[in-house]
This record gives sequence, structure tokens and C-alpha cells, in this order.
Amino acid sequence: MRQHQKFTAAEQQIFSLGRILQILREEDNAEVLIEKTISYLKEQFDYSLIWIALYDRLNHILFGKGGATPDSNLENAYLQQRVVLSPGDLLEQVVIQQRPMGVADLRLEKRAEGWQEIATKFDIQGTIMLPIRHKDRCLGVVMLGSKRWGYLIGSEAKSQIMIVVGELAAALFRLEIDLQYKQTKRPDEVLLRLLEKLRTLATLEQRLEAVVSATHQFIVPTRTNVYWFDPQERYFWRRISTQCFNLGKISNKKQTKDSLTVEDLSDFYYAMSANQLVWIGEGRSSLKSYSTKKLLKILDVRSLLVAPILWQKDLLGFLAVEGKEPRIWTEVDKNFVKGAAGLISLVSLTENMETNIQQIQEDAQLQSQIVEGIYNDENIEQVLDNCARKVLKRLGANRFLLLFCDQNLYEYNFFYQSQLSNQRPLNFNLEALKEVDAKLLERSTQAVGVENLEEDLRFFNWRSSLLQARLRSVLVSNCAPQKVPDVILMIGSENNRSWTTVEKELFQVVAQQIGAVVRQWQLHQQIQHQQKIWHTFGQSLRILEPVQDCQATEAEKDPLATVLEQIATIINCPLVLLLSWNPGEKFAKIIPGVVANNNFTVATDVDIPLQTDIIIHSALNAEGLVSINASDLPESTRYWLYGSGIEEILLIALRTRHEYEPTGIILMADYPQRQWSPETLDAVETLVNQLAWSRRQKQVTQFLYSKTEELQQLNWYKHRRFEDIRQNTVTLLSQMHDLGVPENQLALTRYQQLLRQLDNTVASTTALLKLEQWQFTFNRETIAIASLIKGALKGVNKLLKHHKLWVGVHGLGQNSGGEESYIDDSLISNSQLKITGDIVKIELILSELLIAACHRSQNSGRIDIWCRRLEPQTLEISITDNGTIHPQLLEELQQEDFSDVLAVGLIKQPPIKHLSICKKLIQQLEGQLDFYQLPDARVVSRLLLPIGE
Repeated sequence: MRQHQKFTAAEQQIFSLGRILQILREEDNAEVLIEKTISYLKEQFDYSLIWIALYDRLNHILFGKGGATPDSNLENAYLQQRVVLSPGDLLEQVVIQQRPMGVADLRLEKRAEGWQEIATKFDIQGTIMLPIRHKDRCLGVVMLGSKRWGYLIGSEAKSQIMIVVGELAAALFRLEIDLQYKQTKRPDEVLLRLLEKLRTLATLEQRLEAVVSATHQFIVPTRTNVYWFDPQERYFWRRISTQCFNLGKISNKKQTKDSLTVEDLSDFYYAMSANQLVWIGEGRSSLKSYSTKKLLKILDVRSLLVAPILWQKDLLGFLAVEGKEPRIWTEVDKNFVKGAAGLISLVSLTENMETNIQQIQEDAQLQSQIVEGIYNDENIEQVLDNCARKVLKRLGANRFLLLFCDQNLYEYNFFYQSQLSNQRPLNFNLEALKEVDAKLLERSTQAVGVENLEEDLRFFNWRSSLLQARLRSVLVSNCAPQKVPDVILMIGSENNRSWTTVEKELFQVVAQQIGAVVRQWQLHQQIQHQQKIWHTFGQSLRILEPVQDCQATEAEKDPLATVLEQIATIINCPLVLLLSWNPGEKFAKIIPGVVANNNFTVATDVDIPLQTDIIIHSALNAEGLVSINASDLPESTRYWLYGSGIEEILLIALRTRHEYEPTGIILMADYPQRQWSPETLDAVETLVNQLAWSRRQKQVTQFLYSKTEELQQLNWYKHRRFEDIRQNTVTLLSQMHDLGVPENQLALTRYQQLLRQLDNTVASTTALLKLEQWQFTFNRETIAIASLIKGALKGVNKLLKHHKLWVGVHGLGQNSGGEESYIDDSLISNSQLKITGDIVKIELILSELLIAACHRSQNSGRIDIWCRRLEPQTLEISITDNGTIHPQLLEELQQEDFSDVLAVGLIKQPPIKHLSICKKLIQQLEGQLDFYQLPDARVVSRLLLPIGE
């Protein structure tokens, strides 16, 4: 047989501890838990007094639940007592501090009042008091008393007791939580059952009755009602009540004694609209005292709990729980009523499902018709008429207003308005919006509805004007969402009314579409205006194109008149004129541009003093355009600016840079209160600025072009003169070197002659450097044509020999070209003809023509020089050669003016450039130079010179 195993005392203690812990974890009865704990303490520990009490936090009392004493007959009397805790008691310290307390002799402890008698009777001395605590919460006290003096306890015994007491505290805490859970109302379970029931009901009335009944049973008030809201008439009417189920919907929705008007309960209405729970009871209320008293009086109750019924921020009604006696509403009550109201909002959707679907279809059709009008109808008036008629009918409003913001006057004016047939259009403007209202419209994702203008603070600065127009509620939308509200659409009603979310969203969509129509119209207007401006700009700029022909005659038409006409076209102004003067002058002259009629006439024969006239002073002291009123002008100015229609005046100076002096002022005038758009003013300012720069550029270009031309001619002339001088000097020095030191009188005479020629050459150089340093000095001399040609041929003699060219001179009657020259004896002799002018320059020009002919001609070719008298005072010298020349060169050489000075061409490069210089220089010498090609391909350089007397 199996022998029984014997356990030691320590093992027996562990087994006992395990059993009690298992009991404490599994037991669900508090009395059994305490009883088992007391039994364990009696068996395992030698304590004469064991007492366990539970703590009541609300009343600060310990309730005895049992224990053990030496006299079992007295246990119930002593151990089931109720101990009221007082400040300073040991038991209170244990409860408050939640830590063990020890007493060496309980009989002598005055802080344990009531326990001294028991201790004396049972001879209890050393005592320990332990808190039953869990999660920093004291659930009770365990008192252990011994007949031994002192309160020390062994570590092993202390550990066992603390483990058991801690497990007891956890078990009691768990039972307390379970009890609270069972005693607490479960609104979620009730609402779930109610939701399941609502699915089986067919009509909305049945569903409302079910919600009201469930709410009444759960909260148990005096009565429970559902009130419905009429947004058009702005009142609540009782739809369902526990006092009379099946009260039914009031068919005509007329206000009855059960109705609540918004005017009477404005605070209550705004709380409902804001989805706020309203509760009143036991002297406390979520509303103001005045509103609370008024609401209780109307409903004839003393406590009230109301939850709004909302759908998409629209107030449908409210669920009211009413009591005849004061009552404190718990969070459970509030949450249930709120949940029940939410269920009503969900089931209410099915009431007017078909009507809502039809309304949605009509709204979509309305939107599509407006969109169609945007693309198909160019007449904005007709688009707005169609839209206004449909919107007023759909939303039941009285006025349809489209407002434009005037940035200059800081106000809104009515761009378009439509109203019922028995009403007149509004004839006033509205102030600019306050910043808070402008930000509201800018950020709002739907239209802003004001139900009562007299009470609402939104659009406060519009209130008086709109109320004066008999509007009581309005719906306002920004036509350009997320942007500054420059264009606003507004509808208004003469009655106080609510605007639903659907209405706000529909109106917002309509406003955006109207905004698209307006933007399209504005763009069309801007494009037309800009096309007009750019067309005028194009014409004006073509007139003001910089003139490259710097030798244009002064007889050509001044573009100022045309530009003034273009300015008048751009600005649509009846009077435009120019006050013009030259640098250094003290008076300005009037140059009329456009004078539309006799109301804008001016005195053009008056000289205006620059220093004293207010118009000139105002324009010169301002940057850009300056505006003045004719009423501010003195009599001296009105003397010449006397047109009866002249009122608003714009001035702008012809100024290029600040440091440059203006040379004129553009004056523009129009009728009173005329305003110009910023785009128009910018265009005018740009055009005037271009005119100023064009005039200055033309003057500067003409000056620089003439100087450049003069310097080029001077450079060519000096280069050729120095080249000629150098060649003469080299020749003279060579001859002097060949002559050597003079040894006889003949050689000395020749030497002295060479020195004089050298002195003359140097003297001519000195005159060239001094007299023609930066500009030409034209001398008037006379020379025979034969001598002129001989000198020119002498300068190119070396070049002729190099190219082996034959030169024939015709018309002089003598040989002028050396061995290879040929004289045509058939021509009349002109050798005695003389020409007048700067002989040196003419000879250089003739040499340049011969040099060009030499470079064009092939080796062993020929060059012919033809001389003949054309008129009594004109001699023609024509140089012909058989060389080749580029056709473009001939075309450019024949041009009198060169349109593009920057273009790269053959005419810009030497030696061709030298021919262009000669052509312009000979004009200053009263001659003429032409280049052309004969039918037989010969190139002709034709020079006309004046014949001397």
C-alpha cells in the first residue's frame, strides 16, 4: 500500500497560503471572501483579536464584517459594529495614509477610542492595523491583536499576511466594479435594441413613437416630446408626445398653443442650431437665467433635457424630456437623449425621399441651365435675368442682387438686381465689408445665411441699408471662392427665415457659376479694351519709331499730332493737347491735339509762363500722372483753359529721366466725376513715356549720327592727307639723299629748292593738325581740271604700275596720263576749265575713286576718265573700268539713307566704306557722286563738281 507523505511545518504553511489565494481569486461573494480570510488568519497565526472592516468613502465610515475574539459569544456584538472615523484616530490614519500602523498596548492607546474597552476585557496588547488597498484606493482595514506586548511581527509572517490582504483587496475591488457595472444603466444596449426595432417599422410616425417610448422608459420623466421645426415660419410644433401618442403631424403647420417660436426662444434656438445639448434642473442650466425661466414657463415644467435633431447642419427639430419636479440629469441620461435624437435624424430621411429626389433633380437642372447660358449666351443681362428668375422661385426670396466692389470708392455697387414685380430697384451703394466679414466670405465653403438681420452681427455695416430696403434675412456668397470678395451674390427675404444646408450649397454653386459669367464678361471687356489699346499702341509706336535717317528734313510731319490723337482714343477723352517748350525758354506754347467740341475749347495763341502756371508746376513736381480739378485752378489758368465742359484734368510731363529737363506736358481733360481705369492710365503713361524717349532718342541719334559721320570723314581725310604727305616727304628725302652734299652752285640751288618743298609739306601738316583737329575747315580755291586730274593720277601712279593698268583721259585735249595714257581728240578741249572748292579734299576724293577702280580692275586692264561740261556751272568727271562689283554694293552706294546702322553689309567695310564717306563729303563740297553700271557691264563712278568763275 502507498504510504502517506508527511509534510513539514513550512511546507504546510505554503500549501495553506496557496489554498486561500485560490479561494480569493475564484470566489464571487464578498461575505465568503472575508469569512475565508478570517479562518485562514485564525489557523495560521496566533492572534487573539481579528477584525475586518470595509470602508465607505462617501461617509468616511468603517463597517465591521466579522472577525474573531477569545469569547465567541460576543463576536457579533463587537465585530459587526460601525466605526465613524474621526481626525487623529489610528484607524483614520491607516485609511488615509494607506500604510500599516502598530500599537504596543491597545489597552492604553487613547487614539483607538472604542477599542480600549475590548482590549481591556480580552487583555489585548500588541496590535497591528493593515489597510486593504488596491490601486491606491483603500477598501477596508484588517486589525490583528495579540496578548503579548509589542507590535513587532516576523518577516515571514508579515509577508504571508500582506499577500493574503493584498489578494483580498483585489478580489473586493473586482466585486465592487462588477456591482457598479450591473447597477449602471446601459444606454448602448437600449439604443441597439431600439435601432433593431426601427428597422421593422414602416412609417416615420411609428419610428418616432418608438424612439419617444424607449426614451421615456429609460429616463422615466414626466413626459417626452418630439418637436419639429418649420424653417420658413421659424417655429417648433409638437409632433409626438407620450401624453398622446399618434398626435399626428399638423397638416397645415399653423402655430398652435403647443408651438414654440424662434422669436420667443432665440437663445434656445441658437443652441439647437449649434448642436448643443440643453439641460435644466436643480437650479442649474446650460442657458442664461432669463432664457431658462422663459423656456420653463412656456413648457410648464421644472426640469428639462433637450437634444437637437440635425441633418447636415440643418435643424429638423428636437427631442425633449420634461419633468414636473426638479431633477439632476446624469451623463447617462444626456448621452441617451443625444443618441436617441441622432436615431431620429437618421430615420427622418425617408419621410420626403421622393420630394427630395425631385428637388435635387430640379436643382441640377437649374445649375445646368446656368452653365449652358455661360457658353451659349453672350448677353450677360439675359443670362442674369434667367438665373435670377429661377433662383428667386427656387429659394423663395424677394430680391436677387449682384454686387461689384469699387476699389476706388471703397464700396459695393449693384451691377445687377432683380426683384418681384411689385418692388422697386435699390438705388444706394453698400459700404466696404469689415475685415471679419470679408474673411468669412473668403474662407467659407458655402453661402453665409443670416436669418435675422436685426439680431445677427454679421454684415453689420450693411444692416441699416438692408433693413431700410425691407430685407430681414439674406443669403450671401462670394462668387470667387478662396479669394477676396470683389464680386458678391446676395438674395434677400422680407421675412425672418432659416436657410438650409441644401439651399446654401445650391446658392454657392449658383454664385460660382455667376462668377464665371462675370469673369467671362470682364475678360471680354478687358480684351476689347486691350485690343483697342494695343492697336493704338501699334499705330503710335510705328509713328514714334526711331528715325535712322538723321538727315531727314524738318518739313516732314511731326508725329506729335498723331500721337495726341492716339492718346485721346485710348483714354476716350474729348480734350488732349501739348504744352511744349525748348530748353532755356520761359514760356510754353499750346499745341492742340484733339478738341471734341466747343465745350473743350482752349486759347491756343496764349504763351504760358513756365514759372508761375499751376498746371505746369503740378505736372513738373509729380512723378507720372497727376489729377487736378478745374475748380481748383486760378483765373490766370482758366483764362486759356476756359472750356465749360473741362472739369477733371490729367497731366503728365514728357520726362525721360529725373535729371533730364522735360520739354513738354500732355494735358487731358473730361467732364465732371470722370474716372479712368488703372489699365488705361498705365497705357497712357507708357505711351507718353515712349513719346518722350522717342523725341529725345531722335535728337540724340541725329546729333551722334552727324558727329560720327563727320569724324569718319575727318579720319579718312586725315589718313589720306598724311599718306600723301608721307609719300611726298619720302620722295623729297630720297632726292636729297641722291643729291648728296652740294658741291657747286647748281647742286646747292637744287638742294635749297628741295628744302623749301619739304618746309611746305611740313607747313601743310601743321595747318592740318591745328585747323582741322576735330572738324573740317573748308577752303575755297580754284584749280584747272587738268591739274586736278594730274594730281589725282600722280597719287595712284604706283598702284597703276603695279596692276599694269592703262588710263585714258578724255575731254581735256592733251595727254595727262604718261606713256600709257590716251587722249580722245574728238572731244572739245576742257583743259582750261577750272573748278572751285577745297581742292585738297576734291583731289583726295578723285584719288579714292581711282584707287577703287584699280582694285576692281584685272591686271593689264584699262581705266577711262571722261570730262565734260553739263551745265554752265557744272563739270562731270566719269571714271569707267571693266572691273567686277557686287550688285548689293551698287545698291547700297546708291541709297541716300541707310535704314539700319547696325546691320552688317559691304558698305560698312573698307575700301567700300571710303566710297560712302567720299559720297557724303562731296555733298558738303557742293558736288555729287554716283555709282552705277553700264549695259556692257562697265562700272561708272560719276563725279559732278562746280565750275569756278
